[in-house]
Formats: sequence, structure tokens, C-alpha cells
Amino acid sequence: MKLFPTLMLASALALVPPAAAQAAPANLAEAVAAKGRPADAVKKDGGRKPAEVLRFLGLERGDRALDLFTGTGYYAEIMARAVGPKGSVLAWQPINFHDEESRKGFAALQARAPNARLLATTAAAFALAPASFDFAIINDNYHDTYWQSEKYGFPRMDPAAFLASLHAAMKPGGVVGVIDHVAAPGGDTREVVEKLHRIDPAVIRADFEKAGFVLDGESNLLRNPADDHSKLVFDPAIAGKTDRVVYRFRKPAA
Repeated sequence: MKLFPTLMLASALALVPPAAAQAAPANLAEAVAAKGRPADAVKKDGGRKPAEVLRFLGLERGDRALDLFTGTGYYAEIMARAVGPKGSVLAWQPINFHDEESRKGFAALQARAPNARLLATTAAAFALAPASFDFAIINDNYHDTYWQSEKYGFPRMDPAAFLASLHAAMKPGGVVGVIDHVAAPGGDTREVVEKLHRIDPAVIRADFEKAGFVLDGESNLLRNPADDHSKLVFDPAIAGKTDRVVYRFRKPAA
């Protein structure tokens, strides 16, 4: 079972009892400050607060971690450095976004962080070995399970099937961190996602709880009350500064 330290960074909805034998925490500050990270990634650190977010979520040295919708591998690289040589990171990317540029980018990432590897599949083929991961993160992309695009060749996904596969892949006690752009309550989720690339946090929570996860904590680290939730997340007026929810879900121990 994965155990969590008591954290002072943000309020948690539930506290986990102290651990008798707890793994050493990952050295997150060093992982973020490591030399060689791409300049474009470093520029995002101020808005994403990766060390604080991963500390809240409970990433530990030696974890087998999963980075879902990895994109450029932003979190995959930080986590690979943080979990150390006894840990590993699997970065999953929908194959329609895995082009020659992303292949080269991930090859360079692996040269910097050899314990990271990439899995590119169709969204419908997302499946992993059961009880394989201690930790997973979905950064700004859970809403994409409700998105589809002919332009980008991204098919309509089934969020419930995606979460069923994720639940099966997590070890008992494993953590899934979800960060996403906040949408106003109400409205059709797929329509809101298509228009704004945002999602109502209540939908995230309901989906994960229905899949068998337990909400273990919520952080205000990335909340922004100045965001009125009406703008597309790529709008220059709000890009990189959206109001984002940070949830920590846990797969109950068997």
C-alpha cells in the first residue's frame, strides 16, 4: 500500500494515518532544477509549480509512475529524475499526436532521464498491466477523454473505459493526481470541452469515484479566482494562468 506524508501545502479532504515504514520522499526541487531540461519546459514551471504539486500528490523515490497524455514529456522528465534509478516512468501518448518531432523530443528526454519510456497507442487501445503503478498523473488533459477531433484524428473516447483501465493498472493504495482547467458548473460536458477545453471539477470527481477511486485530497495551489471560466484555455489573456483544480485520488487497498 502506498502511504502519504502529512502535507502543509494545501488543505486535504482526508488525512492518511502516519506510516510505520514510509518510503523516502522524492527530491522534487532538485528534479525541477536539474540542468538540461528544455527551455520551453522551464518557462512553464512558474505557472505549473511542479515541485509543490508533486509533493502534495505524494510522489516518492522508487515509485513506478505513469504520465498520461504526456505531450512533450514535461512531467515525465521531472518524475523520472525524482523517483531515481530504482523508480521508473511510463509516459503514455495517443498515437495520433506522436509525430516525428515528438519522437525526437522523447528520444532526447530519454538521454537525460533513462528511466523514462514512452508508450504510444490509440486512445481506444489504452491498456496496461494490472497492479503495475504506484503513482499516475494527468496534467491538464483529463478533459480530453470527452473531446474528439477530426482535424487532429482524435477519436471519441469513453471516459469510463479509460478510467477502468487506469484503475486496474494502479497498485492497491496507488495515487492518481488530476490537474485540469476549471469550467463553470452545468452544461453538457462534451460541449464545454469542445468549446473551452475546460471541465467541471464535479464531473472529474464523479467519474473517478464511479471508477472505484477515493478522493484523498484537494489542493488550491493552482486556483485562480481571476479566471472567469468563460475563455478558451488557449486565449492569450488566460493561457498558462487558468483556474486549475488539483485532485489526489487513491485506489483503495485490497
